[in-house]
Amino acid sequence: MLRETNLSHAWLRLLLRVLDCAGTEIAPLVLSLSGFRTDGSHPEDESVRRDLDRLLAQRGKLSSEDVAFTIFPQRLWRMSAGDRDRFFELYRKTFPRWRALNKKLNHRGLYFERLAMYGRGPCDGNQLEWILSEYGSRSGVRRSLLQATTFDPERDHVRSAQLGFPCLQQVSFVPTAEGLAVNAFYATQQIFDKAYGNYLGLTHLGAFMAHEMSLPLAQVNVMVGVAKLERIGKSDPQLAPLVEAARDLADPPVSAVFPAPIAALAS
Repeated sequence: MLRETNLSHAWLRLLLRVLDCAGTEIAPLVLSLSGFRTDGSHPEDESVRRDLDRLLAQRGKLSSEDVAFTIFPQRLWRMSAGDRDRFFELYRKTFPRWRALNKKLNHRGLYFERLAMYGRGPCDGNQLEWILSEYGSRSGVRRSLLQATTFDPERDHVRSAQLGFPCLQQVSFVPTAEGLAVNAFYATQQIFDKAYGNYLGLTHLGAFMAHEMSLPLAQVNVMVGVAKLERIGKSDPQLAPLVEAARDLADPPVSAVFPAPIAALAS
């Protein structure tokens, strides 16, 4: 298990873990982020993100911010100035545009679309609105209610040899004494071109939900069945600056610097 208080360092430690093991996969991976600021943002190392985004651009991949947008459209939330109804409506109106920007990657949908426009269910398929409205309507809401799914057997149980979406299956939200804990479950995850953006998007989603639930954001936990380093080799010279940054974090030992897991509130 990897626990970190800096998003960039969490990704670097993950990179180092796969570099130093046999093969190119970690199965399973459990990663936990804490140390969020009062506004829900998470510390990052700008140089790490800049170097990664530069390499992603050279390989024709999406930037970390663009990957994060698929999970939570942070720029639309800012435009909505804290108005949740306006935010969801703005996303519904602009979703066709976001999907059209990359028809090859987005033709099956986007993660936030599945969370807020699932296609069926209460609140016209807006799972996040259902969670927030139920949580705010009364005390003692059962914790199993506070979960949203992105995987849909009706649409996603297909025989394709490869299916780039959805790898994220489900997100749950757990109010605790320290604040909101967010748990994300992935079947698989691409370490090089998706993981950093995944973590960034999940922290944005967590900050939004914590704000709307009047809680601080305490933890974002990511459970991955298989984390894979693909589309770049371990010894690729272009990866060297990031590998060097990861090596610089190797001392002190990982286990010596991590906070303990938070305790959930009683049901």
